[in-house]
Amino acid sequence: MQIALTKKLADAMGADCVSSLEEENPLFCWTANWTRVWDNRRAEDMLVLVNNVTRFTVAIYQVKRKDLKNVGEMMRTAIANTLLYMHLNPDLVEEYMHLAGEIRFTRNRNRQAAAWVTKAGHECAFHVGREYNGIAKMFSDTVGALANDSYVSFSSGNRDTTPYKAMVKALSELTGMQAYKYRAFELLVTLDLEVYKAVRRIIVPANLEFARLHKLLQIVFNWKDYHLYDFTVFDGEEPIVRYVPYEADLAYDTKAVLMKGHTLSEVFPKYKHMIYTYDMGDDWEHQIQLVRIIEDHDEESPYLLEASGQTPPEDVGGVGGFINFREILMDPSHPEFEEMRAWAKYWNPELSDWQKQPRVIHV
Repeated sequence: MQIALTKKLADAMGADCVSSLEEENPLFCWTANWTRVWDNRRAEDMLVLVNNVTRFTVAIYQVKRKDLKNVGEMMRTAIANTLLYMHLNPDLVEEYMHLAGEIRFTRNRNRQAAAWVTKAGHECAFHVGREYNGIAKMFSDTVGALANDSYVSFSSGNRDTTPYKAMVKALSELTGMQAYKYRAFELLVTLDLEVYKAVRRIIVPANLEFARLHKLLQIVFNWKDYHLYDFTVFDGEEPIVRYVPYEADLAYDTKAVLMKGHTLSEVFPKYKHMIYTYDMGDDWEHQIQLVRIIEDHDEESPYLLEASGQTPPEDVGGVGGFINFREILMDPSHPEFEEMRAWAKYWNPELSDWQKQPRVIHV
């Protein structure tokens, strides 16, 4: 594996760079930079790598100068972890890493590659800033994953794909292996609004972590992620365990469990359902039921199979407030209609065709 270092990164590493190997398979070639996420900090804190063929991005945050002594192994691990994070076949990932071989550092002399890795750094910084408060310590080598879902220009002139799809296609062709092979669950998620039910049927990897399931549910139910949430697992009518996202939540429930590192496979199929509660004020309870287990799923997921029923707007006042809100909007002669219409802004009582469309959802 050949990794071309920008001058900034090479100088910081004090790397012993070899000459570029012209015979190297371009799919094994990456360009790497060391950059800052936060403008108000002097030190660089994120490593960014971009594949020279597919523009697939891998990023590692936080990386201090002292961490650069182990940068080679850190980069290899991050590449593998990012591919696995996107649910690619583990055997395919292992074969790619084997074929790529040991890392050899070179000096980057490709202006286009330098531009690509700079742009990728900006996109990754956006994702880090959205997910992280910048105060507590954090390390993640998969923060580049969401930067791979946007259309980009390739040196081949192909603009009809994304770095993620380009990487999947290239790896499948290189190894001759299927891109996806993993255990998955089909779930039925229901939000009972009394006047109707908002229902989403989804396929997810069995090893999906709760934090990512939260992001997925926010997207398919069109929530804005403004409020607190939790997951409660039930055995019949009896609550078994409550998963919470933050340590501060434990102060209010000492029996709760931090969700970090916990996956759906710990719940299903042992238990049949759980509740995802979003917004502890409005108290939106989403019933999650296991429909079926797919032992060798060979397609990309999370995947929205079916959607029906619009979700209420944020801060409407729970189910009772929503029923009142909906009655007003359905009656143009109501004295509060114009005021409520203005408050609702772009909310529509019906799902759009796009919201109902079966599709892959990256989280």
